[in-house]
Amino acid sequence: MHAPLIQALREAVAACGEDGSLPGASAPEAILLEQPRDRAHGDLATNLAMQLARPLRRPPRAIAEAVVAHLTPPPGIEAVTIAGPGFINFRLAPAYWWDRLCALHDAGERLGRHDGPPLGRVLVEFVSANPTGPMHIGHGRGAVVGDVLARLLEAAGYTVEREYYVNDAGNQVRTLARSIWIRLRQLTGEAVELPEDGYPGEYVREIAEAWRAAHGDALASAPEGEAIEALGPFGVAQMLERIRADLDRLGIRFDRWFSERTLVESGAVPARLAELEAAGHLAPGDGGAKVLATSRHGDDKDRVVVKSNGELTYFATDIAYHADKLARGYDRLINVWGADHHGYVARVKAALAMLGGDPERLEVVLVQMVNLMRDGVPVKMSKRAGAFVTLAEVVEEVGADATRFFFLQRRADAMLDFDLELAKRESNDNPVYYVQYAHARVRSLFRLAKERGYPLPGDDPPVHRLTEPEELDLIQRLEAFPPLVRGAAEAAEPHRLVHYLTELAGALHAYYYKHRILGDDPELATARLYLMEAVRRVVAEGLSLLGVSAPDRM
Repeated sequence: MHAPLIQALREAVAACGEDGSLPGASAPEAILLEQPRDRAHGDLATNLAMQLARPLRRPPRAIAEAVVAHLTPPPGIEAVTIAGPGFINFRLAPAYWWDRLCALHDAGERLGRHDGPPLGRVLVEFVSANPTGPMHIGHGRGAVVGDVLARLLEAAGYTVEREYYVNDAGNQVRTLARSIWIRLRQLTGEAVELPEDGYPGEYVREIAEAWRAAHGDALASAPEGEAIEALGPFGVAQMLERIRADLDRLGIRFDRWFSERTLVESGAVPARLAELEAAGHLAPGDGGAKVLATSRHGDDKDRVVVKSNGELTYFATDIAYHADKLARGYDRLINVWGADHHGYVARVKAALAMLGGDPERLEVVLVQMVNLMRDGVPVKMSKRAGAFVTLAEVVEEVGADATRFFFLQRRADAMLDFDLELAKRESNDNPVYYVQYAHARVRSLFRLAKERGYPLPGDDPPVHRLTEPEELDLIQRLEAFPPLVRGAAEAAEPHRLVHYLTELAGALHAYYYKHRILGDDPELATARLYLMEAVRRVVAEGLSLLGVSAPDRM
């Protein structure tokens, strides 16, 4: 309805200009149609009159009256009214919504999914947690945000690849190797303390035990350099195995695990720096350091890429990594980063611009921290991790469905409270239970209808019997699902889907309690079952995009 109605409004404005009722009137480039906050005002509304008020120097209500007088509404519009200072409201005829309900059923498995040619290639890089410790709930939130965003992009018509950047080079790996070595020496009876910068978690001891079981104790007495050389790759491999297991529990997969170490060993980092230097973007810094002039491209200051001792900074490696991404020809590059990386965005975009790439191809979704609670009380740290509760502990306690759903309840860049007891509760207070129960409730209705001999919906359902306001409201909510999927994908805001499903489930439950679905009128019961099945399909598809199960019984 949006396209034909917008065209009709354009034609009405043009007619006003032509006959002099609004001299000089021409429609703005964008005409917005939105659902009114109060459904009593109609199904769609436009602020077109307000948009035209300044250029025409006329009161918006007078403009609205002129536009409505010249408007030929497209089929399906039942009423056009003017509200407040000049909003034009439209009410759609029930027959329009009945047709849309049938179209939702006809969409089948393609419900909410793009049917045309692919819109482009997208690389979503997410998680990318250092393989030096267990995944914590902050990593988990980023993992779910990235995974659901990738699912939404696929549904919206993009070809998507998922990538995990493995930070398996640099100081943090040496620190992990040294920590394992200290634990190995302790296991052999040596009285040696873990250094202040070492990793204290119980997982380090477990890795040392794994090495000892596979290779014995010889490395405990080896020189430190030799021990670190051997234990670094071993420790990373052990941690990646655990990270993969954590992600598997959440149903998260990757198409590629991109190794920083291979990037460094390939010579790509000095090659990209040489390109930047040849183009005049590198300048000498203090003590022989090299500085990239990122401030020329929107960063707040220039950034060191080579330290005075000749060691490369993390930023230097990230430049080479993002240059590699650009060279692979993606239309969109999406990074899901922790909120502590907010200051990093401008420098990476600046480096891409200096390398001749389009910095706007890079989009960064920042993910805020998670406050883990138990009945409103902050949860203490984990012994195994050493400083935090692990993602594995949370998933084990509340399950993958609740974990995924709870992580998406707020915008990614907003702090999130995650209450473990609420996530386990089987009541309407638990949002994931509330939405899943909507699906199970409809399945239960169909089982009951079959048992009682009600005629189930067929090829020609009696949709004309759906005349209650709550029934038409449910259809409108279902109709909003496909554009919601597209909008959430384009805006990189997967939380929109959680909010939508929660509201849809609420509307279903309210309808169920207000109206008897399996009543004395078999035809009406068939129509209402047809509506309920459409709601179930949308809930099931929405939960699928969230990576959450849709149970038939609860």
